Amino acid sequence: MIVLGIILLILGYVLSISILTTIGIILLVIGAVLWILGAVGRPVGGRKYWY
Repeated sequence: MIVLGIILLILGYVLSISILTTIGIILLVIGAVLWILGAVGRPVGGRKYWY
């Protein structure tokens, strides 16, 4: 999810499409939050690991 967010963020800047930039930022933040919660061992949505 983090990688997809970075790709959409870059594409949004290069192609000057603001919706891609916005979606990229949202995916990047959600992916980072899930990654941090998984790293500290806290289960998210009933799962301990997110792949």
